Amino acid sequence: MFKVFYPFEYVESVFTIDYEKLYKKGYRGIIFDIDNTLVPHGDDSTKETDELLTKIQGIGLRTLLLSNNDEERVTRFLKNINSLYVCDADKPKPDGFYKALEMLNIEKDKVVYIGDQIFTDIYGANKCGIDNILVKYIGYYDGGKIGIKRNLEKIVLKFYAINKACKNRLGDISIKER
Repeated sequence: MFKVFYPFEYVESVFTIDYEKLYKKGYRGIIFDIDNTLVPHGDDSTKETDELLTKIQGIGLRTLLLSNNDEERVTRFLKNINSLYVCDADKPKPDGFYKALEMLNIEKDKVVYIGDQIFTDIYGANKCGIDNILVKYIGYYDGGKIGIKRNLEKIVLKFYAINKACKNRLGDISIKER
């Protein structure tokens, strides 16, 4: 029942993913959400985020930012980053996801989507057949529309936690602590 909302992987943050392992597994493109995935909602990119995206591209993975934000927000975020992007994506509708795949010019089985929201990011990627990773969101919501969604996400994640067949579908993709 909830499987369409289940991520392939659920990790702490974009900084705990081993992108070299993803490359070795055959992935060639990464589609990222921006707000609460890479930085807190509305924030500019950070030095760490810029370095992460540069490192990912250096591995050989193409990057694309897929955002429901307008172009001004996305281009402001990309000030120090060279990446493709799709703004006003209207996630979870599939059009933005398919446009991202077309722009990357990579088959969807070689692309992974990374986002923080189950009902927009993960649901949209799953509807389009794109492997995906849910990261714990940056920030805290206690009310409003997003707060309600976050509480519903907790319910979905409880069912996800007990469904072993739906977890760890990408294999070991976390960075090992040294």
